[in-house]
Amino acid sequence: MPSLTRAAALFVLLTVATAAPAAPYAYITNQADHTVTVIDVATDRAVATVPVDKSPAGVVAVSAAGKVFVTAPDSHAVSVIDMATQSRIATLPAGQGAVGIDAAPDGQRVYVADWFGQHLLGFDTGGTHAEVLRVKLGRAPAGVAVSPDGRHVYVAERDDNVVAVVDVAAAAVVARVPTGEHPFALLVDAPRGRLYALNVYSDDVSVIDVRDPARPQRAGTVKVGKAPYGAALAAGGRRLYVTNQRDDSVSVVDPDTLALVQTLRGFGYPEGIASVGDRVLVVNWMDENVSVLDAASGRELKRVDTGRNPRGFGAFIGAPGPR
Repeated sequence: MPSLTRAAALFVLLTVATAAPAAPYAYITNQADHTVTVIDVATDRAVATVPVDKSPAGVVAVSAAGKVFVTAPDSHAVSVIDMATQSRIATLPAGQGAVGIDAAPDGQRVYVADWFGQHLLGFDTGGTHAEVLRVKLGRAPAGVAVSPDGRHVYVAERDDNVVAVVDVAAAAVVARVPTGEHPFALLVDAPRGRLYALNVYSDDVSVIDVRDPARPQRAGTVKVGKAPYGAALAAGGRRLYVTNQRDDSVSVVDPDTLALVQTLRGFGYPEGIASVGDRVLVVNWMDENVSVLDAASGRELKRVDTGRNPRGFGAFIGAPGPR
């Protein structure tokens, strides 16, 4: 094969570089600043600040759509951020108090818990961002998690002490399972066929068997710190990290044995948490920064400053794919 000319070689290099997916970003909601801090997780640097609607809380980064969706309960809205430009491109009306949010695995929909309106709302992630689902729920729906096949949505009905299972096709609640006191955040553990519900009043995690989503069964309880708020699976799924707001700590659980193996200290009212690669990011509401941890050991590697009163409630790490 003949050698490439310098111009042709440069074209190939540029094409490959352009097609390669961008490094992941962390999108941290800042409640008091009404902004989102964008952190490049490859360099642990804040690279942008995006103004959004008032008092943002929940967030989901939808890599397949190249967008980030941010709930703002005080504004009754969801802000939409374009990952390519790191700017807000839309605001969606979202009931009376949007809080928890998660995305379907294919990235085509996001689902929002309307705390005061007591509904699960679904939105298209495409150009129209149209509302495509509305299902009546119980009291104070908070955290949201979508099943791996996208057919069911789990919602923590906080004041009823249950998790509701919504069948997307039927647009109806098809099951409820009791939890501890006041479940807030939810996390799906797909390989184990489980759902974790974090109970902010009983200071524990309810382990729910969802292999049959229409017939969920409570399978265990793990005691953690005071007021668990967020959870993430890390270290290849071998560790479950749980933030404890009122203990300034993070509990580390072995998900196979459900044993508490470590309690990490020194955080400032930790709330949101997510894992990426061999690291875990913990959002410190009081300290106004993000702790970057080694996932295997829990050792803190660095802190990255954010805006005021960061929350990061949801799956806040994503990367835009090639376009």
